Amino acid sequence: MAHDHSHHHSHSNLKLAFFLNLAFTILEIVGGIYTNSVAILSDAVHDLGDSFSLGLAWYLDKKSKKSASSQFSFGYQRFSLAGAFVNALILLLGSIYLISEAIQRFQNPEESDAQGMILFALLGIFVNGYAAFKVSKGSSQNEKVISWHLIEDVLGWAAVLIAGIVLYFKEIPWLDPALSLGISIFILWNVFKNLKGTIMIFLQAVPEDVSLDEIKSKICEVEKVDSVHHMHIWSLEGEHHVFTVHVKLKPIETLIELNEIKTEIKKLLKTYPFSHYTIEIEADQEECSMNP
Repeated sequence: MAHDHSHHHSHSNLKLAFFLNLAFTILEIVGGIYTNSVAILSDAVHDLGDSFSLGLAWYLDKKSKKSASSQFSFGYQRFSLAGAFVNALILLLGSIYLISEAIQRFQNPEESDAQGMILFALLGIFVNGYAAFKVSKGSSQNEKVISWHLIEDVLGWAAVLIAGIVLYFKEIPWLDPALSLGISIFILWNVFKNLKGTIMIFLQAVPEDVSLDEIKSKICEVEKVDSVHHMHIWSLEGEHHVFTVHVKLKPIETLIELNEIKTEIKKLLKTYPFSHYTIEIEADQEECSMNP
């Protein structure tokens, strides 16, 4: 019952945050055009990417509860990688477009509606702040990641608010495009960082939070283990990892010894974030069938 209650709140919080963010993104686009502010339009692009992330997180929160199938034997966690890739492309193209717009504004300055900027900034802080508060109370990894996204949005709107207040009292035409450039460059930095991580997972690189050499050393310290080979670690979606290994044994006399060795290795592996692991045991005189 406790698990179901937690899952219900996780699903509801992500759903609420998604619709709040999507509605506000549409409002931002209209507001950015109305106030003639490329800074607000830059944040609208950021929020559009966040809306996609929230929608995907909401969908996957439900999808990930499904059992593995004959088509997806590891389950559905890896679907998030495709979503992350599409999300990165949306943010990348949007940011490049807005950087070009901001550069044109530097060359041909235009006046922005400071009052409109202040109004939208206050609304942005409230909407994103409320969504962040709701999602931050969740315990799932999805909610934790999305919560930080929304907190970043609150900080972005705080910057728009400060710029709007300055422009209200003093006419500085370059301030709005300068803020747009800052927001867009910040988005691009995060896009490239996340895109690199996504590509590394696609290429089945060893996850950064585990060490292949450390695990190899620990397994070799288990009594009666001679050596290990064909050791592989990859990640399903950055959080849940998969581990496989072939373990060569020294001479043993009973099946009890074999079971003790396997139990010790499994106990060791449970200290790592592996959602699945496979251990192939080979006797001292046995040749590995996978070797040339």
